[in-house]
Amino acid sequence: MVSKSMELLMQNNSVIREMFDEGKRLEKIYGEENVFDFSIGNPSVIPPNEIKENIMRILNDESPLDIHGYMNNSGYFSVRDNIAKHLTNTKGVSLEDKNIIMTCGAAGGLNIIMKTLINPEDEVIILAPYFGEYINYINNYSGKTIIVSCKEDTFEPKLDELKEKISDRTKAIIINSPNNPSGIIYSEETIKAISNILTETSKKFGTTIYLISDEPYREIVYDGECVPYILKYYKNSLIVYSYSKSLSLPGERIGYIVVNPELDYLSEILSALNIANRVLGFVNAPSLFQKVVSMSLDLEVDVDIYKKNRDLLYNHLTNLGFECLKPQGAFYLFPKSPIKDDKKFCNELKKFNILAVPGSVFGCEGYFRLSYCVNYEKIKKSLKAFEKVAELFNDYL
Repeated sequence: MVSKSMELLMQNNSVIREMFDEGKRLEKIYGEENVFDFSIGNPSVIPPNEIKENIMRILNDESPLDIHGYMNNSGYFSVRDNIAKHLTNTKGVSLEDKNIIMTCGAAGGLNIIMKTLINPEDEVIILAPYFGEYINYINNYSGKTIIVSCKEDTFEPKLDELKEKISDRTKAIIINSPNNPSGIIYSEETIKAISNILTETSKKFGTTIYLISDEPYREIVYDGECVPYILKYYKNSLIVYSYSKSLSLPGERIGYIVVNPELDYLSEILSALNIANRVLGFVNAPSLFQKVVSMSLDLEVDVDIYKKNRDLLYNHLTNLGFECLKPQGAFYLFPKSPIKDDKKFCNELKKFNILAVPGSVFGCEGYFRLSYCVNYEKIKKSLKAFEKVAELFNDYL
């Protein structure tokens, strides 16, 4: 018999994954070319060619025992040193190898941070719209999730509400920018305001509140936008990064944590993160791909492909009458549902072989998410289906 906690998780299995499975079912009935699956954020842009070249160079030049063996739980020293130097040069923050913890993607990074910081009933604040798995990660360590709502016109957090919801039990706040699902980038003004609130409330309660920035989409930005680097604004900050999107390597599970060198209890937290990597069963990040990304720090995927997808789908939907904020980054659209019941609307979309995710999954009822990390031609073919949807809901648009 499975545990009660897993029974609950099984009952509330990921809507995104369910939509993905539904897409596969529909493809068998109607053909892959006639199903428009916008449900999952699986990168459609191929990794840079240099990734394959770097893999082959490592396999040909290095000892198999070194490539495939254990190392420090925080990762290879040389890899962490290269990443620290790269970030120092590109972000203007002085970092050393000890400030980098190699992880099994961003999810692994968030989990070892939660393991390190959270005591039972400690509160972790997340900002709507949020990535739904955050709640599961917090629950893994018996923490309590506190949700702060957003302004509907910008999806920026309501800062007054944030200030009100911080308590003496608040241990951390998770931010996600560029944001999944809205595609917005928190402005420097917003980051400064959040930092000031955390500094003020930390003093008020005599506690340390950590700011955790989840940044798997940092390199997927458009129109010259810039993502503020939070280590410059708040000393008790950690960044979780992943190569899943920036290099189109989601299945390789490779990423890292950056720990602010000014962090309170720095040495204890660095040690705890190292141990958490081991005791949670990750042991260490994948050895081969630690070396691969270390050789690939200046590479990135062709973001213009995603931009072309964004512009096609965004322009078409808004011309049909859908309300939608134009994404500044990531690869998601988050339009307003024509009807308040976003789950019902997504079920209606399925009648036209369109798969989308209800906004309520992300803490924003009345919206729906479209992942435009799909083939451009597939998006073009989907436009007729969206026109039929708009005709059906014409009275609500």
